[in-house]
Amino acid sequence: MNHNLYEITAEELLDSPRIPLLLAGSAGEVYYEYAVQMIDEIRQNNAQGKKTVMILPCGPIDQYPIFARLVNRYQISLKNVWFINMDEYLDDNKEWVSIDHPLSFRGFMKRTVYDKINPELVMPEVQRIFPDPKNPGHIPEVIGQLGGVDICFGGIGINGHVAFNEADASLSNEELLAQQTRVLKITPETRTANAIGDFNGALEDMPHYCITIGINDISHARKIRLGCFRNWHRAVVRRAVYGEQTSEFPVSLLQNHSDINLKITEFVASLTD
Repeated sequence: MNHNLYEITAEELLDSPRIPLLLAGSAGEVYYEYAVQMIDEIRQNNAQGKKTVMILPCGPIDQYPIFARLVNRYQISLKNVWFINMDEYLDDNKEWVSIDHPLSFRGFMKRTVYDKINPELVMPEVQRIFPDPKNPGHIPEVIGQLGGVDICFGGIGINGHVAFNEADASLSNEELLAQQTRVLKITPETRTANAIGDFNGALEDMPHYCITIGINDISHARKIRLGCFRNWHRAVVRRAVYGEQTSEFPVSLLQNHSDINLKITEFVASLTD
């Protein structure tokens, strides 16, 4: 690996990235653009009488209150929309954490999205999909039945993971890209980063297991939109867009996608505060 890429300046970063970069002034702009893109995709498909199928993260998350307000304000029907969440934390028995757990993605989506949208607009519960450790084949089955994923939103983890598709140097690039929905143990790096970002640093209380949608389904989405805004994203972004394609840094394997971009803040682009 070329460690010099971590010294790429803001000007050099935007010059010829292998994943197109879009610059935002702040994290708030990244969230806003996510919400607007979600709305635009749904509106366009609704106008054509088409389904909308999205893969969505619970990190980043601040786009969802904006999205819910816009849906209600403009009376946008979600009745023909399927939300497929990327992942969920599991307990030590490798079952979903309780929906009341402070880190539960199911609980978050219910409180922040589904309960906030007018009942006459929100999609039926059967169209709010989470990967299930008791039925990991459900998501690829649903995606196949619906004709594929229109757009996938997400962030990038500290070791280059998208969803919880962790780095794995023992796999070839092709093997990592073939991964489907599955249960896995979360790496110490990811547990630590998530504890800092999402759980006030309570590392000892972080779940050890998760279920994640496979990077195979992410890579086959017709559009992929990623966002980065944390301080440690400075290194992550540089490796994502200028590093070699490798299973040691999964997001790098999306460099050849036909319709992908990565929105970053000016802070991430810079190497100085």
